[in-house]
Amino acid sequence: MAAPMTPGLQEEGLPEKRIKVLQILFILIIVTYSARLFSMQILSGELYRSRAQDIARRTTVIPAQRGEIYDRSFERPLVLNVDSFAVSVTPAEVPQGKIPEIIEQLSEILGISEEIIQGKIPPQYYYLFQPLEIASNVAYNRIAVIAEHIDTLPGVSWQSKPIRNYLESGSLSHIIGYVGDITKDELTMLYNSGYKQGDVIGKAGIERQYDGILRGKDGLETRTVDVRGRRITGGAESIRESPVTGKNLVLTIDRSIQVLAEQALGTRMGSVVVLRPATGEILAMVSYPWYDPTIFTRNDSVDEYQSLINDPNKPFLNRAIQSSYPPASTFKIVMTTGLLAENAFPPEQLVDCPGEISYGDRLWRCHIRKPGHGRLNLQQAMAQSCDIYFWVVGRDHLGLEQILAYTNDFGFGESTGIDLPGEIPGFVATPQWKERRFHERWQGGDTMNMSIGQGYTLVTPIQMANMVAMVVNDGVIYRPHFLKEVRDPISGTVEQTFVPQVLHTSEVDPAVFETVRRNMRSVISEGTARFPLNIRSVEISGKTGTGEVGLQDQWHSWFAAYAPYRTDNPDERVVVSVSVEAVNKWEWWAPYASAIIFQGIFANQSYEEAVAALGLQYLMPIQGRRE
Repeated sequence: MAAPMTPGLQEEGLPEKRIKVLQILFILIIVTYSARLFSMQILSGELYRSRAQDIARRTTVIPAQRGEIYDRSFERPLVLNVDSFAVSVTPAEVPQGKIPEIIEQLSEILGISEEIIQGKIPPQYYYLFQPLEIASNVAYNRIAVIAEHIDTLPGVSWQSKPIRNYLESGSLSHIIGYVGDITKDELTMLYNSGYKQGDVIGKAGIERQYDGILRGKDGLETRTVDVRGRRITGGAESIRESPVTGKNLVLTIDRSIQVLAEQALGTRMGSVVVLRPATGEILAMVSYPWYDPTIFTRNDSVDEYQSLINDPNKPFLNRAIQSSYPPASTFKIVMTTGLLAENAFPPEQLVDCPGEISYGDRLWRCHIRKPGHGRLNLQQAMAQSCDIYFWVVGRDHLGLEQILAYTNDFGFGESTGIDLPGEIPGFVATPQWKERRFHERWQGGDTMNMSIGQGYTLVTPIQMANMVAMVVNDGVIYRPHFLKEVRDPISGTVEQTFVPQVLHTSEVDPAVFETVRRNMRSVISEGTARFPLNIRSVEISGKTGTGEVGLQDQWHSWFAAYAPYRTDNPDERVVVSVSVEAVNKWEWWAPYASAIIFQGIFANQSYEEAVAALGLQYLMPIQGRRE
């Protein structure tokens, strides 16, 4: 038998094995690192050199100028850009503990409170080498002061940043809107559309609706920096990609008609819409009160903006598309259309108006004439705006189902799709809605209220204009719009023209609309609007309305009309919809405002000339007008 190995001989062989294992391990490590280095430097060297260059570069955005906005004449812009400056602070370039001093100096130079600047440079940003914008729309003389003291303002810089100049403010503010810095919420929604932090975007009106066309494309400047983001002197030349200016927009607005409508409404809370029914073009839209969009380009306007937000008269509200009211007697246009189209009641048959009728547990009094109108047919009832006639034929002959059908046919209760953000659809009540809302059944009294445009029905002034347009166009409604053309900002050539879009086509016989137009004409020739609308420059066809709001001696004043009544050229026709809210002193102003607008348009007169031609000087309070 072989003798067993002793423990001492086993221990003598272990160090040699361990050394060999370590050698193999070291060789594997060296081979692995060598292979990795070979791959990085030789096989993938170009890739990593490119990444290293990217890391060593800092890209700065060069803001693009927004496109300009013109009225339909394309002669003088409503909105353009003005060269201005933005001031920024790079916190990490400011010596430690010196930021409060820098803020104090900048506050004095720029005329901005220290609190505003501090809010834009919070302590958690003190380590950043990224410039933080603290003020825009800075005048050149203030930049000159900063340049003179630049040695004592480390980390402070400035760059050109064009701002919007709203040449025409007043009532155009609701149409054009304004711009502002993109918010976090907006960035979250728009990031995938190419928007980024620091962008200026449209916040309201046309500026918002067509922001993608107006904004253009920002340029870029790429420069070499060190690992901490500081620019390297003597480094590679900067790479510059020039910005592309946004497209110019030409609107359908007629500047002279806009001013005329603004002055005709005056300082009354309400709105005016002037529409070309043959195309859907908006020639003017006024909502009072309005606001000054230049407050959004000033650095010291925080208090002014807050006061507008808190104003109970809501100046930011575009009442033409964002407020709804009972249509009142203008709704009798819908009723007349339904009665004729359905042959629900013979138009020549008379209905007696004694001034009041009893139904249910109450007396229903004719609002226009308390002693009563006597016996009237359909045309006379429209001309005199007799409530009792429409109560009776609406409840007993046309019926709720057909009233609702024609209400929907005219587009009430639905948005018009106008190219402005924020439009509301108004409201049309149904028996099902009332049951859910009030747990009550629909009654005959509800149908009677609806028949004269009272009760639950609510319409916007733009819907009212569309209602008249449908009558004018024999049942066709075109989508109301502001955009007329898109033009190149350099050459001015037309790149895109808006094509009128049919919003709705009614199946009602055109002969019915011809009769409705004739009945609407009788409102002016012999009815409730005979005196305010008795003008010689053009024949008008329309309907008055007095909307009840449940307050004594306070009503909404409506007038919806078109002119000329007779014409061989449909493009000549213009629809005017005026709404004056009940909060104003009662003066039944909507028909008079409409008379001034029609007179100004068709006699080619200014507001003052139209007022003089109509002999309305005695009715004129101090008007809100442009200087």
